[in-house]
Amino acid sequence: MTQPLLELRGVNKSFGAVHVLHDVDFAVYPGQVTALVGDNGAGKSTLVKIIAGIYGRDSGDYVFDGQDVTVHGPRDVAALGVEVVYQDLALCDNLDIVENMFLGREETRGIGLDEVTMEARARETLASLSVRTVKSVRQGVASLSGGQRQTVAIAKAVLWNSKIVLLDEPTAALGVAQTRQVLDLVRRLADRGLGVVLISHNMTDVFEVADRITALYLGRVAADVPAKDLTHSQVVELITAGRSGDLGITNVATATI
Repeated sequence: MTQPLLELRGVNKSFGAVHVLHDVDFAVYPGQVTALVGDNGAGKSTLVKIIAGIYGRDSGDYVFDGQDVTVHGPRDVAALGVEVVYQDLALCDNLDIVENMFLGREETRGIGLDEVTMEARARETLASLSVRTVKSVRQGVASLSGGQRQTVAIAKAVLWNSKIVLLDEPTAALGVAQTRQVLDLVRRLADRGLGVVLISHNMTDVFEVADRITALYLGRVAADVPAKDLTHSQVVELITAGRSGDLGITNVATATI
């Protein structure tokens, strides 16, 4: 296997007396989709926010492209090439697609905005992802379907030469056709060489696009295994009980937050 783009090694995180993450190791590889799965309260959101630079670590290493890095906040993570698409998408309904994709990072020419360049780059990015469901990059986001909104949010994340994209429940509340569009886009991101992290409760989606599955149980990594070596029932057991056959946490009884 190639060297990971991103590694978290031995990460611990507590909030007061509550120990949320216990010696977590997590890796993201180029050209692969890594599914991060776990029940509510397993620590997925905390781990994602540590990767995103929103939370600091109590201990452990943050390694990017083989080098230890110091992360002070989200700007440091974005500079590395890590983008996060949260479940609420963080899109502004009163703006169009171009304005949303460049929000906070607008291109300028003199004292004004360089609308021509931004529009061209938005079109190029959507085309590079083989997005054909958006009629115009000047279409208002408020008029888009759920699948189209998710597509715009993902395109916004990869616009900035990203190396890693984290997707938080990207198919939640989407219909069948829209889910198909988003999953195809997730796979295309990995095929372009990006490292993709898919956070999802939907095991059907996970097994369709994931190359690796990392299962969290009460803040511990229960398994980090190629998807082809796991079954649906094994993943469910890892999520709900921390163990499945020979896989999982050795002493589940001690695995408490």
